Amino acid sequence: MLPALALVTLLALATVLGIAWWNSRLPGTFDAMAYATVDYGGGQPISHTGHAGTGVDQLKGPLDIAPTVRTTLIAQEDDGRWTFNRQVPGPEIRVPQGGIVRITLVNKDIDDGVTIHWHGVDVPNGEDGVAGVTQDAVMPGERYTYTFRAEQLGTFWYHSHQVSSRQVRRGLYGAFVIVPPNTKATGVDRTLIVHDFDGRTALNDAVGVQRQRVEPGTPVRLRLVNSNSSQERLTVTGTRFRVVAIDGTDLNGPTPIENQALQVGGGARYDVAFVMPEGAVRVAVVGSDTALSLSPDGATDAAAPPELPDLDPATYGAPKPTMFDGARFDRSFVLKIQKKFGFFNGRPGRHWAINGEIFPHTPMFVVQERDLVKVRIENHTNAVHPMHLHGHHVLVLSRNGTQTSGSPWWVDTLNVLPDEEYEVAFRADNPGIWMDHCHNLPHARDGLTMHLMYEGVSTPFRIGGSVENHPE
Repeated sequence: MLPALALVTLLALATVLGIAWWNSRLPGTFDAMAYATVDYGGGQPISHTGHAGTGVDQLKGPLDIAPTVRTTLIAQEDDGRWTFNRQVPGPEIRVPQGGIVRITLVNKDIDDGVTIHWHGVDVPNGEDGVAGVTQDAVMPGERYTYTFRAEQLGTFWYHSHQVSSRQVRRGLYGAFVIVPPNTKATGVDRTLIVHDFDGRTALNDAVGVQRQRVEPGTPVRLRLVNSNSSQERLTVTGTRFRVVAIDGTDLNGPTPIENQALQVGGGARYDVAFVMPEGAVRVAVVGSDTALSLSPDGATDAAAPPELPDLDPATYGAPKPTMFDGARFDRSFVLKIQKKFGFFNGRPGRHWAINGEIFPHTPMFVVQERDLVKVRIENHTNAVHPMHLHGHHVLVLSRNGTQTSGSPWWVDTLNVLPDEEYEVAFRADNPGIWMDHCHNLPHARDGLTMHLMYEGVSTPFRIGGSVENHPE
């Protein structure tokens, strides 16, 4: 028989583990805010006592203005893939800056339900397309309309935010581009979305080498989008080029570069520009045989490059003043990405954790409108995490303690490598309840997600439930 002390110790351990297991179990339906660990970032705690708050369903785009762009996206299964309007990627949507967008989502036969999240577009919270947080998933036979003003300028994309680790991989995504108003397009302006299908890397819908004829002297802008969960490295060879925008924000003073690769995190975008030379230009996805070859005759291919170093966006371009120079921050948060032994919805194991807590007990950063906010992101794991904050762009202030020295580097999806530490800042100017999660979507599915919440905002929507909302 076990000694009495050993038996008591085992019973105590079993009790602790049993309580931890029980507390980790999620009900069939719950409010995304219900279990979060509230963090006020050193600012004044905010009381919600005595008022119901503004519902996210009230934070919508303008319905009383005629849309500039109006279209319908039909989600359906087609030859084993899930598609918008029977194509993968879905139709590219181009909108003039300042225009009103009205897009109706129709779910023909996707049993999981579907939403549309406008990745990198800082829409009103009620248009953000997150199942169980800003809307219910659109089930088969249903439709839902999104309306918002395209305030920004640049390259973005859209994708389902319902069971997104599966739905994006299977094809429910497309490009969303906001262009200057009242300007006539000149030269080549083309979007290239990197996506893996069954182990093969594609640019848009093509695997292998694509060829395009371009006259020498033609201005070229290529909008590079990574829709995969893992980071991708892309190269542009055969000419000097400039990186003119990252995540939909123009860079200041970008200089011509060559023989450098671009490390594009999951969900991130890089825009490159050059003037077409006399010879061929190759845009390639490193580690694959997929590329776009531009040449004067439409047939010549540039040679594949050797291994190239990565461009460092922290030092690229020219600095200029920002709103955060010498600022006093109203709130300062820490976001530590870790692995922790414990239970995730009743499953034992070593799970993703934020600030030592396993989902759904991850932090909820609470802010007031107009706050200046600083966040330190620390990656204490051996994995890469493209961290994506909805509804905002953040300015990268430093990496591993060194201040950024190039162009102001604004991102909505920051690729954080193992053991890296960043400080970022943003102004809280878009009220709502916003997801902040790893855009390696299986990581988000497995609990690497949290929320940013504004004072006085609530949601009537619930995760799980009869609609089976699964925002991931």
